Amino acid sequence: MPACRHLLVMRNSAMGDVAMLPHALRALKAAYPGLRVTVATQAMFRPFFAGLDVELLEVDVKGRHRSLAGMWRLAAEARRLGVDAVADVHGVLRSKAFRFSMWLHGIPVAHIRKGRADKRRFIRCHGQGMEPLRHTVQRYCDVFRRLGFRIDDPVPAAPAVRPNPMGEKQGVWVGFAPFSAQAGKTYPEAQSREAVALLAARYERVFIHSGGGREAEFAGEMERLHPNVTALWGKVRFAGEMDLLSHLDCVVSMDSLVMHLASLVATPVVSVWGATHPGLGFAGYGSDPRGMLQADMPCRPCSVFGAKPCRYGDYRCLRAVTPEMIAERVAAVVGK
Repeated sequence: MPACRHLLVMRNSAMGDVAMLPHALRALKAAYPGLRVTVATQAMFRPFFAGLDVELLEVDVKGRHRSLAGMWRLAAEARRLGVDAVADVHGVLRSKAFRFSMWLHGIPVAHIRKGRADKRRFIRCHGQGMEPLRHTVQRYCDVFRRLGFRIDDPVPAAPAVRPNPMGEKQGVWVGFAPFSAQAGKTYPEAQSREAVALLAARYERVFIHSGGGREAEFAGEMERLHPNVTALWGKVRFAGEMDLLSHLDCVVSMDSLVMHLASLVATPVVSVWGATHPGLGFAGYGSDPRGMLQADMPCRPCSVFGAKPCRYGDYRCLRAVTPEMIAERVAAVVGK
């Protein structure tokens, strides 16, 4: 057992990356059940860690912890909690300032190694002739190992009994999450309409996962067009959306947050990949590779995070994954 009795794990964003952290924490707590763990992250991410024996140190990234001086302030708060080791699984300027302050006070620190060079090489080669890179969850576990913890890579999450915010379930329920913050990871709207129509015609209920604004407008329109489609925006909170995901037979998602939420509750995923690639280490942890839909094109992947504009201007990599392909893959997953 390492000398550490109270470990602080830091990951403030992005949402999908934070949602992968509970997998690594499960492995750590399984190996060291007596270890006290505090996660430094934003308050809105609390539902990700439900059921784990961990504490939260809330990071106010827009207020008192916004600046580098704010990170030193956060470090002082962590030291008052009795933290005696730091695992920085974020690896950005803010977390570097935090861990430097902790190190100056004699507290052991370790940080994530993101494999940026390997990811750049993967993009340059468009994945040709390369093995899948180390998964982000495994990289998180590697940080714990550098602090002396001896743990295995986590097994995929097991199904859990959660409340159903949508009432009694009858028939097959499917989720659809066509959105992302990046254009290279957002399913085209016209094809999304077709996909919703195909799913709604085959299954008892279809739920549209979305954010606000234009995404919520699209989801509301689908709800009005199809009587068995439900737009979730404004109907359930974060925790409720995770509860619902645990009751779905399958969810269709882009390389985005919903894919990672589904992996936390052991829901099968059909994931659609455009500018990015599951081999870069960001696939839903434990997801069946047979559920991953992607076009074999010489120009993809072209981006690690999907932020790079399409060289052709039409995101043909996404258009190549048709609504019919999605519907067929869902049918294979749910057996109907």
